[in-house]
Amino acid sequence: MATHNTTLEYLVTTKIGEKGQLTVPKQFREDLGLGNGAPFAVLRLGDGLILLPEQQRFEQLCEHVSARLTDAGLTPDHLLATLPEARSRVYARIYGSKPSATVARRRARTDRRVGKHKQ
Repeated sequence: MATHNTTLEYLVTTKIGEKGQLTVPKQFREDLGLGNGAPFAVLRLGDGLILLPEQQRFEQLCEHVSARLTDAGLTPDHLLATLPEARSRVYARIYGSKPSATVARRRARTDRRVGKHKQ
């Protein structure tokens, strides 16, 4: 995962336009690699707002999930091993029965392909 710069900088004051749009200073856009239409999460912290680029938020979420799985002693192989049983439970809950032999064969082929890709 990428390392994150934790520097707090104040560059400029900006205004909210009549349509509620906020201009992010060019220097910040360039430094963070943000183009037109880049998605942001808007977080409220007391009387302030934090704008967080979605890519950064996604990376932080991945780091959080990865840390929790590691803390629990789980590996990707452990998680992949649970998929066949989880699929069967979901299938039974939605369709009220076990998957047919055709569906089971299709899943087995998919599982073998997934196994080849992770090596």
